[in-house]
Amino acid sequence: MRQIVLDTETTGLDPAQGHKIIEIGCVELLNRRLTGNHLHVYINPQREIEAAALEVHGITNEFLADKPLFADVAQSFIDFVDGAELIIHNAPFDIGFLDHELAALKRGYKPMSEYCSVLDSLVMARKKHPGQKNNLDALCKRYMVDNTQRELHGALLDAEILADVYLMMTGGQSSFSLGYEESVQQDRGVAAQKLESRRKPLKVIRATTEEMAAHEARLQEIDEKADNGCLWLKN
Repeated sequence: MRQIVLDTETTGLDPAQGHKIIEIGCVELLNRRLTGNHLHVYINPQREIEAAALEVHGITNEFLADKPLFADVAQSFIDFVDGAELIIHNAPFDIGFLDHELAALKRGYKPMSEYCSVLDSLVMARKKHPGQKNNLDALCKRYMVDNTQRELHGALLDAEILADVYLMMTGGQSSFSLGYEESVQQDRGVAAQKLESRRKPLKVIRATTEEMAAHEARLQEIDEKADNGCLWLKN
């Protein structure tokens, strides 16, 4: 099963008012494992970003000035997600923007629902935790997912965090595959280090006579109190 965890950042809240997508972040899950395959693009919206949106994601018009237009990345985005199940937190927001952007190109693109099925993780969280906060930060706290790097919203970072939350929320494995760990290390400039084969052997610290006696006394105490005795003394 191929799933794509997706998030976007935008210039504002409503595409009907001319607001645009400025960032798309996607990470791939294959049979519920992160593969390391991802798509991440910044987009020049050719309009001003609202102050309220800027406070959320911190992406400026100056930063986006030399970035591609949505028209330039639309096909590669569709190619990446086509046929997958999209996992999105508050899916109507992101899908609404994507549908609006695709339709505005007038190139014959179909609505996202014709390329992908969509799973709304916010709806899932509300069913599992009714009456509680179910935004991404609250879910990270509930499922003990590390989001300490999330000072501002960012599409790729939020997609990576949501992938971990989704896997934890659905009871699956959230650890990275080996390939993904390597790609993350490269992205962060972290090089894997091999142990030096000629290094000095590690020092072995042996228990003292007093420590061995205390250990034996503890085993005898367990043997007397446990219904089935002490397993360590039976071996």
